[in-house]
Amino acid sequence: MSPSTYPRFFTEREVAHHCTKDSCWVLLGTRVYDVTAFLRMHPGGEALIRSRAGKDLTWEMEGPPHRHSPNARRWLEQYYIGDLDRGSGAEEVQTLRERGKAREQTEKTSAEKTNKVEEENENSPYKLCSSVDLDKDLVDWRKPLAWQVGHLREKYDAWVHQPVDRPIRLFGNPFMEAATKTSWYWVPVVWLPIVFYLCWHCYTSLAKGSTRLELTSEFSFPIHKYMFPVLFMMGWFLWTFIEYCIHRFVFHMKPPAHNYYLITIHFLLHGQHHKSPFDGSRLVFPPGLASIMVGLFYMTLCKTLPETLGVSVFVGGLCGYVVYDMIHYYLHYGSPKRGSYLYALKAYHVKHHFEHQRSGFGITTTFWDHPFNTAIPDENF
Repeated sequence: MSPSTYPRFFTEREVAHHCTKDSCWVLLGTRVYDVTAFLRMHPGGEALIRSRAGKDLTWEMEGPPHRHSPNARRWLEQYYIGDLDRGSGAEEVQTLRERGKAREQTEKTSAEKTNKVEEENENSPYKLCSSVDLDKDLVDWRKPLAWQVGHLREKYDAWVHQPVDRPIRLFGNPFMEAATKTSWYWVPVVWLPIVFYLCWHCYTSLAKGSTRLELTSEFSFPIHKYMFPVLFMMGWFLWTFIEYCIHRFVFHMKPPAHNYYLITIHFLLHGQHHKSPFDGSRLVFPPGLASIMVGLFYMTLCKTLPETLGVSVFVGGLCGYVVYDMIHYYLHYGSPKRGSYLYALKAYHVKHHFEHQRSGFGITTTFWDHPFNTAIPDENF
């Protein structure tokens, strides 16, 4: 919402009227927030917010059982729409609104400038969808960000972990920009046919009875076709470890403050996702980029194991990757049933984004966080 609409005043009856999925308002003290756009994103599910629509969330924000992080509070401010007038009559409310209009005049210059930017970018990739202060932010959101973030130096780490609800423009070149965006459905469309074909190929190859695993030059034993599900699940389990390692050691490396290029690489790989965690076009890997990782995984396994065994393990890992990308998308935009496995994963992952960026690296499972001591403590939920 543009600053030109502030401040507005609402009665308790007006706030209570907005309690549907199409219009959901909540209170924090006397401040009113329109959280309609946040319903699908909330880690606790849409129903949890709707059940508290029109009510004061101060107790829920402070906890227990869950005390919201400073980032969560900062995020909420993006949905601020006005203030509550408790118990005033219609005439007094009207007086308060007139005062609000008078106060708006003191912010006229800044408001006009912001409105001008929004109008100019209404149909452009730079269109605003949240309240980013264009004058005070460390980067210029009206320009591509890829070549700016490296100049933040020691300020980069704090800046990138203060999320905003708006899309990011990485490159000025439209072809380069398009190459960084992928709709979620392209992941199964591209990779599942390969998974199905390789499953059939491996099973039929093992069924011939000619595949053997050689332990020494004198000792080997045959691999039966019914071993394929075991090999497949071994590959899937191996992928969960690779997923953890990539997320922790590559995506969450802390680039040196003086190294412009490493900061830029980090932002392109994962930093942009933490800055704008609900940018739906960048929640899954573009198939072109993913093919590099997939190819390395394939060659490593085929060099380590006999071809059919290597491919059998590989296809399990590839299927694990597809499930990983789909789960990651769902954790950001889905509304899992309370008490379900995905509900716990969603809460865990949102905690990683908003409060515990240096822990909670598991996406499809939290298993590897425990032996490596990076699990988010249970009391933080």
